[in-house]
Amino acid sequence: MHQKKIGLNTICTHVGEVKDEQFKGAISPLYMSSSYAFEDVEVKRYPRYFNTPNQEALCRKIAALEHTEAGLIFGSGMAAITTSLMAFLRAGDHIVLQQVLYGGTYNLVVEEFEKFGIEYSFTEGWRSEDFEKKIRSNTKVIYIETPSNPLLTITNLDAIAKLAKKYNLVSMIDNTFASPVNQNPIDFGIDVVIHSATKYMGGHSDILAGAVASSEENINRIFGLAKNFGGSLSDYTVWLLERSLKTMGIRVKAQNENAQHMAEYLHENKAVNKVYYPGLENHPDHELAKSQMHGFGGMMSFELHEEYDAAQFQKELQLIKPSMSLAGVESTVLSPTKTSHALLSSEEREKQGILDGLIRFSVGIEDTEDLIADIEQALKKVRLGKEVTTS
Repeated sequence: MHQKKIGLNTICTHVGEVKDEQFKGAISPLYMSSSYAFEDVEVKRYPRYFNTPNQEALCRKIAALEHTEAGLIFGSGMAAITTSLMAFLRAGDHIVLQQVLYGGTYNLVVEEFEKFGIEYSFTEGWRSEDFEKKIRSNTKVIYIETPSNPLLTITNLDAIAKLAKKYNLVSMIDNTFASPVNQNPIDFGIDVVIHSATKYMGGHSDILAGAVASSEENINRIFGLAKNFGGSLSDYTVWLLERSLKTMGIRVKAQNENAQHMAEYLHENKAVNKVYYPGLENHPDHELAKSQMHGFGGMMSFELHEEYDAAQFQKELQLIKPSMSLAGVESTVLSPTKTSHALLSSEEREKQGILDGLIRFSVGIEDTEDLIADIEQALKKVRLGKEVTTS
């Protein structure tokens, strides 16, 4: 396993660079070729085999960030999730998944797994005993997400890792919301760590990518399927992601600080009914989050009181952008029922506790005074679904 000998920001900046041996440039050169020599070479390179110079280098950086032996990059977070799951599941197998999950993952399972003869069970909560109750003789994988999307529930990494080992199962986690800056699940015994690299790894809302980090053995198994699925990404995107990762440490730490400030402000705001953020002391898993996270992250959700129209509130924001994705340097909000969890039925969302008025808030790096001012002006305009005077 990779032993961390240098600091986070040093890993972000230097590990996984492609050396510019010809011109001695300060950054990685970009190798755009889709065709490489096959005679008299150590490696037969091809983009779909994830082994171009830029691809290989980026995988080393991601592995170092997650304290693993190896990494693999994909064209999207869903490509990373799908390929990783299918690499360890086949017809007749069973998987236990956390109740509250990213909507795309949930939809993948309920829409596609039956076609492949794969059985699945969703837990009724996110404690280790909830998972153990669902384990069967043919269970092969436990899949979790912590903090979860969009309710920021916290699952005990150590407990899940021990449970998986007790039953000889593979444990997987979607670590997107935390990022490698705030959480390293491998250190707690989790087997496979997955990211939508579109989010904090990319950080600028301008690329689409996915990443997986694990042992050399597990990555080789995932690669065996990945080269057939063809979910690789272009070397230009690889180069952009490597560039973005250089600043991930400082970006995410700034977002952590801003999110804590904004969560405390929203918690005290009389227009807000509830705030979901593990950094708040009233979060039911605050102490657990403290024990397994280096920071509480830049993501939260909140519910406005009924007299405020949540949809209109988002339209009235001037600085904070109503936007589909998350984790960019700019602050954004969205309604999970209309976006990330729109594929779920209203009954499924209600079962998970995702209400129509829930707003997911991705906190950026702006000055928090400006974010608060924007929220205040929007709240003054929207009440009972009607505009009210601000004077």
